[in-house]
Formats: sequence, structure tokens, C-alpha cells
Amino acid sequence: MTVTLWDTNGGEVVRALAAERRAGAMMASGLALTLVVTAAEKDVAAAEQAATIAAQAHPCRLVIVVRRQLDTADRLDAEVQVGGRLGPIEAVVMRMYGRLTLHPESVVLPLLAPDCPVLTWWHGPPPDEIATDPLGVLADRRVTDCALAPDPIAALRRRAEDFAPGDTDLAWTRTTPWRSLLASAFDALDLPPRAARVAAEAGNPSAALLAGWLSARLGVASACEDSAGPGITDVEVRLGEVEEGDATSEAGTSIRLSRPDGRLATFSRTGQPDRQLPLLRRPLGELLAEELRRLDADEVYAEALEAATGTSELSGRSPRRTLVWRDPALAAAAAH
Repeated sequence: MTVTLWDTNGGEVVRALAAERRAGAMMASGLALTLVVTAAEKDVAAAEQAATIAAQAHPCRLVIVVRRQLDTADRLDAEVQVGGRLGPIEAVVMRMYGRLTLHPESVVLPLLAPDCPVLTWWHGPPPDEIATDPLGVLADRRVTDCALAPDPIAALRRRAEDFAPGDTDLAWTRTTPWRSLLASAFDALDLPPRAARVAAEAGNPSAALLAGWLSARLGVASACEDSAGPGITDVEVRLGEVEEGDATSEAGTSIRLSRPDGRLATFSRTGQPDRQLPLLRRPLGELLAEELRRLDADEVYAEALEAATGTSELSGRSPRRTLVWRDPALAAAAAH
């Protein structure tokens, strides 16, 4: 059952959630975390669907914040739902109007599950600076998606400039199956890698991060090439020669993972028969569920982001953020 509150306030939302929890016999101790989502109105259904999939493994309290018109009277509308069609979830969808959109934390903070970590996910273009968003500052983990930015590669560089331990991006999460298969291929190899290349549709941030990961892990140059897509279509790692005169020399050895259709991949290794492997493009809910599995800093992502963007020492930065207050009304007045 969904309870809808019109022109309400934070206190009424908290009471409605508590009443629904009592009616549904939900226990706060059963929650693993609080998932805060900032989304546009058109993305609310997709965010709920993704959170429903993720909550099958990670029961959570879902708080979706929809910032509406800034130039209108302050108002808060909310929908509260416990269980039901969303599964083991306590969900609150809040639509904010007026200057309340600049202070969403004033309503979100009382709704955080007690003694649980907080993960904030921007379902849309990532912010230029997370410290200017109070919903990012209050979180233990912060998830963006550079693939949704107008210029994904520029957004990836911005994520490196703005990085703090605890940040991650779904462009990185999308590379997990590729990284797993490529890493397993090296179990039976003792030749040194010489170079790598990644082919993907132009401007794909996942390809840039995968190339960065190969460079960071293997210590070799890794190039990105454009392809017709969808997504990443081909990865190849070339291996070095054994010393000249060795009878077991494997000059020209390479491993290659090719997925031209976005579903089925072909794994090739020089001198070995090809193998067919499923490598589907995963839905948003599965990507989110993977990120909910870890709440510590992802140091491997930091290394890949460093290599992909030419930055350094990202893991050495402070994980704490201090809110940077920027009032758009003051900025507009200054511009005139």
C-alpha cells in the first residue's frame, strides 16, 4: 500500500514511514543500508525498478529525491511504501519545490536508517562537484554514471578531479565481467604482457576505465579504438616473446575477448581453440546490486581512473567532504 502526502513536511513523512513499518511488521534491524537516489521525474520508475532488484540481496531503505521547480513556492510531496511490489524495501519518494530543493538533507537526514551506511546514487548526469550536493556529502559511498553525461569522457576526467575515496561510477561497474574473464586468462600464462587495446563505441567511459585498468595492472600501454558498438566490443592483450633460441618460444602470442553483438563473446588465445562465453550487457539493477555489496573505498577503481585520466594519488585523498554552499540565486544576481 502506498501512502501519499501532499504539501507535507519532514515530520509527517517520518511518522507515515513509522506507521507503515508497524503495519507491515518491518524491523529496522533488517535493513542493510540507506540508498538515497537523486533523480528526475522521468527516471523515478527506473530507479524504483533498479532498487527492487538490488534489494533482493541488500534490503534497504530507499529515499528518492526529485528536485522540481526552484522558482516556485516551497512545497514537499511524498509517497511512502513499505514492502509490497518493491520487495524488502522501505521506499520514500519525495518531490521538492522551491528553495527546499537546495536543502534536501533537511528532510532526508531524519529518514536515514539508524546505524546503517548511506549510499547516494545520482540517476542522471553526475554533478560537477559532489561537495556542492548535500546528499553526496552525507553519504559513505557515492555512485555516479558518466555514461549519462553529455560528454562522458569529460565527465570521467571531472570525476578524477573531484574524486574522494568512497566514490565510484557505474561505467566502472559495467567492466566487471570483462575484467573477470581477462584476469582468469592470465592464470595459465607466464609471458610478460607488451601492449593492450580496447575497442568500443566512441566516447565510451567504460572502455576508458578498462584500458586504464589494463595499464595499471599490467604496466603496459593500453590504447582505445572506436568501433560500431554496442558498448565495449573487443579487448586484446599482446604478450612478449620468450628469449630468442628457446624452443618453447611463443612469439606473437595474444589473448583476445571479442563481443560484437553485446551478448555472446569469443575468447581467443594464440595456439588454442576459440571458446564462446556469455557476456551480456547487464541491467541497471544488477549494476546497482554489485555496488551495494561493498561499502569500503574501491582502490582498484581509483587506480584505473588515475591511468585513464592521467591523474595521480587519488587513494591518498581524504574520504571526508565538506559541504560547499552555492546559492544559484546569488550566482544569477552576481552575473547581472
